[in-house]
Amino acid sequence: MAYKNKIIRNPVTGQSIRFLQTSCDTEGQLLEMESSFAPQSVEPIPHYHPRQHEVFVVLEGTLQVRLRGKVWTLQAGDQLEIPPRTVHSMWNAGNTKAVVNWKVQPALSTEYFLETGMGLAQSGMVNKKGLPPVLQTALLARYYKNVFRIAKPPYAVQKLLFGLLAPLSRLAGYKAVYNDYID
Repeated sequence: MAYKNKIIRNPVTGQSIRFLQTSCDTEGQLLEMESSFAPQSVEPIPHYHPRQHEVFVVLEGTLQVRLRGKVWTLQAGDQLEIPPRTVHSMWNAGNTKAVVNWKVQPALSTEYFLETGMGLAQSGMVNKKGLPPVLQTALLARYYKNVFRIAKPPYAVQKLLFGLLAPLSRLAGYKAVYNDYID
């Protein structure tokens, strides 16, 4: 469970997150974090949040953002708002650490999704780009569908495909929730 000042890290991507305000602190209205991106990090998979609004303020360094088919470079002091259902990805292509204040409204179960992703990375259950195997992804995508969706293939295809893969995923030992990762 996330709590104020808890820090989670992804050793594969070099990203770390410090929770500033959690869902519990704000009665579900807001999740606020400070995220650090390692220099020369890899662009993550394009994704969107079906019901959440995000606000990013760059505190230090630069952050690249792919949004609506264009790549933008944000610098310290820049702010970006991303409405629900807007496909995006962000990473640090610069040579120094990037630090960002990151707000998600409403919080929903985003903190658990982030803790799970970081936990999988710490356990060595992701590839060089920080992505879990497709069978793990199938369970995560179904469980966290209200907070995170990959941009492609279309959601209807994902729903069908991941639904078919879910039983096989469970047989292979994968889970949607790992209690060790969410304390």
